[in-house]
Amino acid sequence: MFGFGEMAGLMKNIGTLQANLKQAKAELQTAVVTGKDPSEKVAVELTGSLQVQAVHIDPSLLSPENAAVLETACSAAMQSALVQFKELSAQKLSAATGIDIAGMMP
Repeated sequence: MFGFGEMAGLMKNIGTLQANLKQAKAELQTAVVTGKDPSEKVAVELTGSLQVQAVHIDPSLLSPENAAVLETACSAAMQSALVQFKELSAQKLSAATGIDIAGMMP
């Protein structure tokens, strides 16, 4: 739990905190995470600005009878990439602030 003591410590070191947050933001902007579906036949690369950089699809999924499988795999890969970025963001912000914020993020 985040208490008064932690808040006082943050206020005392606000300059360092601001520099750390600026660095964490810069690192996140250049980050690229890759999410994969459970079968690893679809991969989605997501940038730090939450833009899809690339989608890789195993050619075996590229047939009309695999449409539903491909849709599910794409959704799972995208969700995986978003979860990875959320975890990376929590790590960077926790390191920058000294506060474990993993449980505070939606």
